[in-house]
Amino acid sequence: MTRILTITLNPAVDLETATAELRPGPKLRCDTPRLDPGGGGINVSRALRELGGESIAVVAAGGGMGVVLGQLLDREGLPVRMIDAPGETRQSLSVMETDTGKQFRFIFPGPEWTAERITRASAEIAEVIPRGGLVVLSGSHPPGFPDDYPADLVRLCGALGARVVLDTSGAAFRALQAGRISGLEVLRLDEEEATELAGRALDDASDSADFADSLRRAGVARVVILARGAEGSVLVAENGRWLAHAAKVPVRSKTGAGDSFVAGFTLGLSRGEPLPDCLQRGVATASAAVMTEATRLCERTTAERLIAECPVEPL
Repeated sequence: MTRILTITLNPAVDLETATAELRPGPKLRCDTPRLDPGGGGINVSRALRELGGESIAVVAAGGGMGVVLGQLLDREGLPVRMIDAPGETRQSLSVMETDTGKQFRFIFPGPEWTAERITRASAEIAEVIPRGGLVVLSGSHPPGFPDDYPADLVRLCGALGARVVLDTSGAAFRALQAGRISGLEVLRLDEEEATELAGRALDDASDSADFADSLRRAGVARVVILARGAEGSVLVAENGRWLAHAAKVPVRSKTGAGDSFVAGFTLGLSRGEPLPDCLQRGVATASAAVMTEATRLCERTTAERLIAECPVEPL
């Protein structure tokens, strides 16, 4: 099995709670908060472990919240390589309004990075890139990190025969828009990001496949995956294009669904499964994730059961 490394440059301590109603003015009495380690790469590693896979998580953390994050990661039992980050690790807050079932998510920025810190962090990441492995860069970049850092990571990984899976937002997404990122193994975009990058509505799965193929032919990635919300996800590669339908399940929270998809897909890729099977596994894992509460991600038994409920069709 191919080894997997995940990278989280802008992690968070996730707080999740609930209150009857969100309204301005009075004090709002909330349930006891649940704390979880958060951030794209961390969530991918957490989901991978739940699915029976293994990974090493590189996490940049600092300050008092960085200590808390380290304790939460110890509780999770994840193999972790911590990198010292400037300033305080951020927090994020998710509040469920129990009267309506609505979820409100508050995302805070991370600490500002300097050029010296970035150089040091890049050197530490280079030390743990698995030769011939898969490197998952997921989540946002902290302030100060270069937009095109994924391009630097592709070059680092290329020297070791490693391949990069990118699922990102914010600064790196702007670099994608500017055409400064190429040579990825896999690029995944959620529905909103795909529409923004295309500059137009992607009305159906064929539209998504056509746009994904334009990115592939431009050399951005060997495999391009575009999410289409409740419809499922489209994958395009040199040898074909497919749509995997999402399972029809009750939705409790969409938090972590994308990270769970990446975990399921990357696990299949690490096992050498055909791309349509990897896509099906990823969509089933995302479907399982939306059935759980805010920060709980997917459950293995549910994800495995839902594979049969996520049919794949060629486009």
